[in-house]
Amino acid sequence: MVWQIPDHSLTRPLSDPVVVLEGHSKRVGIVSWHPTARNILLTAGSDNLIIVWNVGTGEPLISMDDHPDLIYSISWNRNGSLFCTTCKDRRLRVCDPRKREVVAERLAPHEGIRPMRAIFTRDGNIFTTGFTRMSQRELGLWDPTNFEEPIALLELDTSNGVMLPYYDADANMVYLCGKGDSSIRYFEITEESPFVHYLSTFSSKEPQRGMGFMPKRGVDVTKCEIARLYKLHDKKCEPITMTVPRKSDLFQDDLYPDTAGPDPAMEPEEWLEGRDEDPILVSLKDGYVPPKSRELKVTKKNILDSRPTTRRSMSTVDSNSLPPELLERLLEEIHNLKATVLSQEKRICDLENKLSQYTNGTA
Repeated sequence: MVWQIPDHSLTRPLSDPVVVLEGHSKRVGIVSWHPTARNILLTAGSDNLIIVWNVGTGEPLISMDDHPDLIYSISWNRNGSLFCTTCKDRRLRVCDPRKREVVAERLAPHEGIRPMRAIFTRDGNIFTTGFTRMSQRELGLWDPTNFEEPIALLELDTSNGVMLPYYDADANMVYLCGKGDSSIRYFEITEESPFVHYLSTFSSKEPQRGMGFMPKRGVDVTKCEIARLYKLHDKKCEPITMTVPRKSDLFQDDLYPDTAGPDPAMEPEEWLEGRDEDPILVSLKDGYVPPKSRELKVTKKNILDSRPTTRRSMSTVDSNSLPPELLERLLEEIHNLKATVLSQEKRICDLENKLSQYTNGTA
């Protein structure tokens, strides 16, 4: 389900979604918006299926069933032409959604059997987290055009928590948050050896149940804040700010290059036809002022619209020459047919929902 949050604040409970997307037969675990195209949404479920949707029409555009087991993570590249996945079958895959194919894959980038995570970096490489054969946590940096050898491979510690990577494309930094850990490590990715440089660790007393990462547009540039994470506890959510200790009141150009803005670079039809565009960048010099959000209007295709039109012969009488009683009867019959089709569509949706509930064991 997709909701639209109004500007500024909520004035009423958001009980009704703008659109409901139905296509997975089991629970959906991953949802990811396309980085540059409007209304393109990727979802992955426990049915091992990946679906790319056009939220503006509520219809699935692309479906991929190349994964034989549970999908752990999915990450788009910078312009949204590819995405990478990690899977329970221990394979790292790079997929081209518009060609509906896997263009590159690597078996066991980390030798351990525990879950992996992968994200695309700004320059097109893939950063991974996983475990060694001896259950040590491990980081990797890979070139998807040559998966034979890693660019960098680094062992961390022997903790059991899965490492969740959060990537800052502007600073080329990765923040690693382990489930159950009480610390956040951060690294810088560079083009020089050793390629993945350890910077520092943020430590606290309470372990984290989960973590969220705020877009760069929300940082406070007057306080030299470069990142803000949201740490989930048992009963609260704690914001954690990462700042650079500088005393100058001037805008720090080196800390805040132009960052990706909220406006899409292209429409869904353009992306589907093969066009690629980098994100539209915005300056943070005077702080970010969000524009008024564009309302999401869902235009569902009517089943009647897709029916072929009947050819009219020259002898067909014009509607103006029809008797009023006949014209009224025809309009009423059309109205009744439309109502029947809509009621049948609703019945089909209800039956599919019940079937899904029985399949998932929730009924």
